[in-house]
Amino acid sequence: MNIKREDIDSLNAIVTVDIAKEDYSENVEKILKNYRKTANIPGFRKGQVPMGMVKKQYGKAVLVDEVNKLLDQALNKYLTEEKLDVLGNPLPKEQANFDWDADDYKFEFELGLTPEFELDLQPKKAITSYKIIADDKMIDSQIERIQKQYGKLEAKDTVAEGDLVAGTFKNEEEGIENTTTLPLEKLKGKANLKKFVGAKVGDTISLKTKGLFEDDHDLMEFLKVEHDKAHGLDIPVTFEITEANKQIPAELDQELFDKLFGKDTVKTVTEMKEKIKEDAEGQFKQQSDQQLLTDVSEYLIENTKFDLPAEFLQRWIKATSEEEITLEQSKEEYEKSEKGLRFQLIEAKLIKDNNLNVNFEDLKAFAKDRIKMQMAQFGQMNPSDKELEDIAARVLGNQDEVKRMTEQLMNERLLGFYKENVKLKEKEMSYEDFVKEVYE
Repeated sequence: MNIKREDIDSLNAIVTVDIAKEDYSENVEKILKNYRKTANIPGFRKGQVPMGMVKKQYGKAVLVDEVNKLLDQALNKYLTEEKLDVLGNPLPKEQANFDWDADDYKFEFELGLTPEFELDLQPKKAITSYKIIADDKMIDSQIERIQKQYGKLEAKDTVAEGDLVAGTFKNEEEGIENTTTLPLEKLKGKANLKKFVGAKVGDTISLKTKGLFEDDHDLMEFLKVEHDKAHGLDIPVTFEITEANKQIPAELDQELFDKLFGKDTVKTVTEMKEKIKEDAEGQFKQQSDQQLLTDVSEYLIENTKFDLPAEFLQRWIKATSEEEITLEQSKEEYEKSEKGLRFQLIEAKLIKDNNLNVNFEDLKAFAKDRIKMQMAQFGQMNPSDKELEDIAARVLGNQDEVKRMTEQLMNERLLGFYKENVKLKEKEMSYEDFVKEVYE
C-alpha cells in the first residue's frame, strides 16, 4: 500500500492511496473460507459448497468491504501520523473508469486544510468590559416589589387607583374569555385608568385592546391571545369586575427579613438594601461576563483574516447532507455556517496556543465544586470526599451533562484569559443603561 499527498495550494490537497492485491487478498480468502463453512445453498451440504460458487456469490461484496476497511484505516493513520489539520472529512474524487474487477486499485481524496493565521489580542480601540451596578432606583423598586409580594390584600366594593382587580376579559367574536387578576398599574394612559377608578364589583367595563397596555405582550398574559395575534391587536373587549383589592405592603420588619434571607442574616433596612445590591450585582456580573465573551468573539471574527477552502467545504456539505441538495443549496448552507466555523478555528487556536484544554480531572474538579455549592444551599456544608466523588461520577456518566459542563468550564477559562490578555476598558453603568446600550 502506498499513500502520497499533492498540495494544490495552502488550503487544498489531493491524497492518493494505492492498494495492491497482496494488501487485501489474504483477508478476503480467509473470510470466504469461513463463508463456505456456514453457507446454506440448496443442493449442497453445509461446508461442502464449492469455493467457486462461494466466490461467485459473495466474492465481490467481501472484496469491496475489505478494501474499504483498508482504505479507512490507511487514511486515518496517514492523517494522524502527518498531523494534518483538515476541515470536514476527506472527499472521494469520482473516477469514471474505476474497475472492481482489477487486482490493484487507486483512490483519490480531496482534503480541505486548516488555514494558518495569527491572532491580535490588542485592538486599537479597547473592548468594553461592563461593570453593572444596582443603583438606588433599582434597589428601591425591588423593595417595593417585595413589599407587594409579601403584603396583604384588603377586599373593597369600589375600585381605586393602585388596586388589584380580578375579573374576566371577553370578546365573543374572537373567542376570548379569560379570567385574570389585573394590577391597575399595568394599564396605559389616564383614559383607561379612569374607566376603572370608581367602578364597583359586578360592573362591566368596555375597553379597546389597542393602547390598553404599554407592551402588547401583556395581551398574551391577560387575554390569553397568541404572540403573533397580540401585536397590533385592535378589538373591543369587556372586563367584568369580580373582585377589587387594595394592596397593603408588608412592613420592613424582622419577620420579613427572616423570610427573605434566613433568620437574623439581615436586621435593618440598610442591611437589606446592601444584600439586594450584592445579590443583584452578582447576577449582573454573569451577564456582563457573557457580554464580554460575545464582544471579544465578535472582535476576533471580524479582525482575524484568513481564507477557507470554500469550494471544497461546499462540495463536502453537499456530499454529506442527509437529504439530496444542489450545489447552490450547499453554498447557501456554507455561507450560513462560515462565521461559526471561523470562530471554531479561532477558539481552537486560542485553546491550543495557551494550554486552555479541559481534561477529565479538570472536569471532575469542576463538577465537585458545583455539587458542593448546591449542597451548601440545602444546608449540607461539609460533604465527605466520598459523597462528592460518588455524585460527580453519576453526573459525569451523563454525556449531556459532560458536554454542558465542558462548555461552562471552557467559557470560564476563555473569560479569564481575555481579562488578562485582551485590551479592555471598564465601563460602569446601571442595569437599565446596560440594557439600552447592549440590547437596544
